Amino acid sequence: MTRRLPAPLPWLAGLLAIYLVAPLIAGVQQAGFADWRAIDIAALARACAISIGSATVATLVIALGGIPLGYLLARRPGRVMALLGFLVQLPLALPPLTSGILLLFLVGYGGPLGRLTGGVLTDSFAGIVLSEIFVASPFLIIAARSAFAAMDSGLEGVAATLGRGPCETFFRVSLPIAGPAIAAGLLLAWLRAFGEFGATVMVAYHPYSLPVYTYVAFGAQGLPAMLPILLPTLVIALGVMALISAAAGRRNRQVTRPAVTDSLPMAASGGPAKTAPAAARGVALTLQLEKRLNGFLLDIAWAPRARRLAILGPSGSGKSLTLKLITGIERCDRGHIILDGTDLSRCDPAMRPIAYVPQNYGLFPHLSVSEQLRFPAGANSQQAKHWVDRLGLQGLEDRRPAALSLGQQQRVALARALVKPADLLLLDEPFSALDAPLRARLRRELLGLQEELSAATVLVTHDPWEAALLADELLVLEGGRALQAGPTSDVFRRPASETVARLLGCETVAHGVVADHDKIAIGRDVFITVAGPALRPGERVGWSFAPTHARIGANGAYQGSVEHVTPMGIAPQVTIRVGDATVRIVGEYPGLAEGDPCRFDLDPGSLQVWPRR
Repeated sequence: MTRRLPAPLPWLAGLLAIYLVAPLIAGVQQAGFADWRAIDIAALARACAISIGSATVATLVIALGGIPLGYLLARRPGRVMALLGFLVQLPLALPPLTSGILLLFLVGYGGPLGRLTGGVLTDSFAGIVLSEIFVASPFLIIAARSAFAAMDSGLEGVAATLGRGPCETFFRVSLPIAGPAIAAGLLLAWLRAFGEFGATVMVAYHPYSLPVYTYVAFGAQGLPAMLPILLPTLVIALGVMALISAAAGRRNRQVTRPAVTDSLPMAASGGPAKTAPAAARGVALTLQLEKRLNGFLLDIAWAPRARRLAILGPSGSGKSLTLKLITGIERCDRGHIILDGTDLSRCDPAMRPIAYVPQNYGLFPHLSVSEQLRFPAGANSQQAKHWVDRLGLQGLEDRRPAALSLGQQQRVALARALVKPADLLLLDEPFSALDAPLRARLRRELLGLQEELSAATVLVTHDPWEAALLADELLVLEGGRALQAGPTSDVFRRPASETVARLLGCETVAHGVVADHDKIAIGRDVFITVAGPALRPGERVGWSFAPTHARIGANGAYQGSVEHVTPMGIAPQVTIRVGDATVRIVGEYPGLAEGDPCRFDLDPGSLQVWPRR
């Protein structure tokens, strides 16, 4: 749909556009009056060659230092870097003649470099190049800095977890992603160098560059001779501008519309990656982590032994930070990460036997699916093909991430992690961006994968049901602190506190006093029965259960009275008073009204019980 623009905008835009195009049109109209015979073709050709050659050499030198400088400015925040970034842009604000004078202080006969080189840096091809480098560098530095700052720096961390060192990561991830913007910056820098006059005429009047030759010819022959001399400049400038537009077009075409469905089914399990059942082995992992980051303090200790692990907590509790510390993307202030007897905190991220699927999947936007799977260090084509088949990615091998649905992206990220030889697979909320049906389906599929993987898994989630389904041991975090850790079934049955119970999905809280190892008094002569570890008689406790784990019926074990019947979507919620407690049960129970007596059953195994403090 084409939107109407506010009334003044087209007029204002049109006025400026007309002014910018008008000189070119006026020049074309004068083509018939130009003095084409007065042109010195040999001198013009020499000037063009000098300008093209010097601009090319200057741009190569600018690229050699400007791309690293742009990366440094983007990746190293701080006052010193901010000041450096300000100073290197100064040539943009200076009049070109001023730039030339400043350069003479450095490279002129009396300058330090001039004395050192015997004055060869002025009135020479080298002087032209030095002038062009000074005035054109900011165009590339600004483009590179913006491009590196705009890319997701987390992709560099993902590359490290896939076994790639800093240099490989820069040349295979950072530079290709920032490449289109950097290419445009290089072309702009070339144009600026090609057209430089003011600094060049001060530092190197001879040999004539094309701008200096144009100035000299204008003084000698006047305006009629200018159009033939300007023609090469216009042709070259238009050609480079066309290249910049083409580069921008390629960058825009990379962002294609993603698929909206995830229609490819996951293949049946089997193949070379199949291993012994997960329950046959455990993992020897010990975490002692302390990290302060932007005022947030993470301080946890955890030593699980199961192979299927989960970290549960609300947003901002430190779950993702914990995984980044394990991978080495973030460094611990203090502590250790011991996996099977090796302290990983002393290893570079690329050397850790860990595979990692970040929350946003961390796919490299410039690589196809097959290239993603070849990226991890130690990857082999047989394993890649196995996981393509196993995860239902056939037919997607040539697609880039932008052309994949979220479910397909999740599978590609998982396949890429599984291709890397690893002892530990870290999954950072892998289902959070998916719709409910797809999330449920992929959970079931991951459950099947866990049975055939040789690597242990650590799942980060804020969903209690996800943790219960996919983990045998659980760590509950809040505010950077470990609230409870242990076997998943024990944590769910016996939360350490009401806070933990609520993080585990508890909605309704009631209180009572333990009357026996499996009974809680919730009123005079009113007791509920619980399953699980024995309780301590006399202890004051809180308790809860899922509303769907209870049933109203004439033969129910508990007697209460209806307080409310509240419509809730497809099934109403019935609030019942029993003893000193209030329970809520969800289901279709026609005929119940406020004040009615009713009987109900509670599943003893679904009750959560915790000590009151």
